[in-house]
Amino acid sequence: MKLKTGLLALLSAVALTSSAQVKLASIFTSNAVLQQQSQAPIWGWDKPGTNITITTSWNGKVYKITADQAGKWRTKLATPVAGGPYTITINDGKPVKLDSILIGEVWICGGQSNMEMPMKGFKGQPLMGSNEAILKSKNNRIRLYTVPRSSTTELKENSKPSDWHAASPEFVSNFSATGYYFGRLLNEMLDVPIGLINVSYSGSFAEAWLDPETLKAFPDVKIPAKNDTIKQVSRTPTTLYNGMLHPIVGYGIKGAIYYQGESNYDNPDRYEKLFPALVSRWRTLWQQGDFPFYYAQIAPYDYAQLPPYNKGGKYNSAYLRDAQRKSQKMIANSAMAVLMDIGEQASIHPAHKEPGGTRLAYLALGKTYDVKGFGFASPEYESMTIKDTAAVLKFVNAPNGMTSYNKPLTQFEIAGDDQKFYPAKAVINGSSVTVSAPQVKKPAAVRYAFRDFIVGEMYGTDGLPVSSFRTDNW
Repeated sequence: MKLKTGLLALLSAVALTSSAQVKLASIFTSNAVLQQQSQAPIWGWDKPGTNITITTSWNGKVYKITADQAGKWRTKLATPVAGGPYTITINDGKPVKLDSILIGEVWICGGQSNMEMPMKGFKGQPLMGSNEAILKSKNNRIRLYTVPRSSTTELKENSKPSDWHAASPEFVSNFSATGYYFGRLLNEMLDVPIGLINVSYSGSFAEAWLDPETLKAFPDVKIPAKNDTIKQVSRTPTTLYNGMLHPIVGYGIKGAIYYQGESNYDNPDRYEKLFPALVSRWRTLWQQGDFPFYYAQIAPYDYAQLPPYNKGGKYNSAYLRDAQRKSQKMIANSAMAVLMDIGEQASIHPAHKEPGGTRLAYLALGKTYDVKGFGFASPEYESMTIKDTAAVLKFVNAPNGMTSYNKPLTQFEIAGDDQKFYPAKAVINGSSVTVSAPQVKKPAAVRYAFRDFIVGEMYGTDGLPVSSFRTDNW
């Protein structure tokens, strides 16, 4: 009996020792990209009190840390200018080695299905031109990481296992198309390694990507209890934050791109406050200041064809697009990629994904990386003045003027104080538009392309479309 007891104790000790080997957070694998010229966090777990060393091959520096009482450890690695490949060795007596580590620019790719939609398309929903782009995608200096789907009412310290991969047809075909096109152009123009972290989930509410503390400001949002059943995996508040975002918070990044809003289209007034709150909270959690945050405007689509088939009033998705448009002024170091020209009446997932990813890259290249000499931001409505019976609208981001490519402007409407809108005549004059209608003698408000589904008709001369907008708050 004593022999059996001793044997069990020995086996338990062996199991404890083996299970105590240093463990990294799932996001740290070979082939990863770390943000250049930064203090890049790295963390994981081990037996409480274990001494751990981390050695980085780019400078031979050795970091010494100790796992805390909960077994967690964390430190920051000083990274050089872009380059590689390098190795990182984590050793608690039994080393773990990360190979082929690159140093470059790292971006989060967040949102819902239009960010998640892979290069190969969804079943029965193709992407234009993606097959050739996939075929030509091999590039060791673009690295891809997808956070696995996880919806949970419990806060998770680690995400499900996943791996970083170098871009190649096999892995690009399954990666976010918007994210890939964004990263491909950054890599081409900056000539540095690019790391892309896809953390998206189809159909997700913005509320699902936020923590309970932030959602306290929205008392009508019901936060699930720990043991509640999740009936809507991507639409239950806090659940995607718990399972997908929180585990990667703090990974060293340059900035974020975001494509979400479709699922919140039916409550634009809340989104006007909710979206800036999301950006603010993510920035607070990352502790990197106001890092760049660029987002895609949802493309026009006939939302009335979706359950519960709501029509009229603010069920028009132009109100949600307008909330997104106004967020640019509320969120520091942000900008919106306008997608008025690629929407599809019968598909909420536009087949033209390259324009969205490319326009997000334009914003990053122009605003974050200070590339000069090209147009990177769409013309944006700034102000309205009344001149006799016409409204004169002034736009910014239109240094070379605007154009309708010699087609008549047909999507402007104008109203007086009676709030009744009439189709209007609109004429472009450089960076302004004069709008009028015979029925309106005293203009009070103008709207442009303010429809659920519509194809925009006004652009900057660099080809970037003007967003739908309204001058009123009716």
